[in-house]
Amino acid sequence: MDTAPNSVETISSFYGVKVKNLLRQYRDNLSDFKSWDQKPHAKKWLLYPQNLGEQLSIDETSLSHGELYTIVTNKAAKGKKGAIVALVAGTKAETVISVLQRIPERIRKKVREITLDMAGSMEMISKRCFPQAVRVTDRFHVQKLATEALQEMRIKQISSNEISSCKDDFLEEKPYSQYSLSGLSASTIEAQLVGLHRTYAELWGYSGDQGFVAAWHIGTDIASAGSTQGVEKSGLMQRASV
Repeated sequence: MDTAPNSVETISSFYGVKVKNLLRQYRDNLSDFKSWDQKPHAKKWLLYPQNLGEQLSIDETSLSHGELYTIVTNKAAKGKKGAIVALVAGTKAETVISVLQRIPERIRKKVREITLDMAGSMEMISKRCFPQAVRVTDRFHVQKLATEALQEMRIKQISSNEISSCKDDFLEEKPYSQYSLSGLSASTIEAQLVGLHRTYAELWGYSGDQGFVAAWHIGTDIASAGSTQGVEKSGLMQRASV
């Protein structure tokens, strides 16, 4: 027996009925929409206490037309049937709290963990509605902040190096190789290989006279790894052609 689901479009096409008419007939006659106990407030909030579990997630989402909803889900359901615990229009903490507190406190205290972002409103909702739960910041926002902080540090370092490269004595520089393997231990070579990987990765952030050859010759007057300037450029390019 074929148990694969069919779309509304497929069924309406098979029976020669317009999609809108089929949806209307299902809503008004086949489903229990008219007798649905949450129908009066469905546009503002939905609550499914039976879906509550020990591990929850709370976040904001946009379903359509850009409007925001606060959604609480049960992690154990893994996005399938029984996942939604609450869906509330808007993100105001007091509104969401008033809806979640409709669930008896003894049931809410069974929640052991709740994952949320770093918004103050989400923190307040979690603390007030699930007092026994450990609050966990979701890894997406942690990684996002760490990446932004690292990028900011890179920009500051690059700017600092560019300023230091403009000293009056920059023409006195004698380039040296930082990747010479003579007399080095295995651990030192490994460390330099890591440095070379980082240097090569940074090259793509520069253009013009900066090239891969210069990554092997770094001096105090060079703005950054891979940068070639002034008379050094001609010297490096000559060595590269040998």
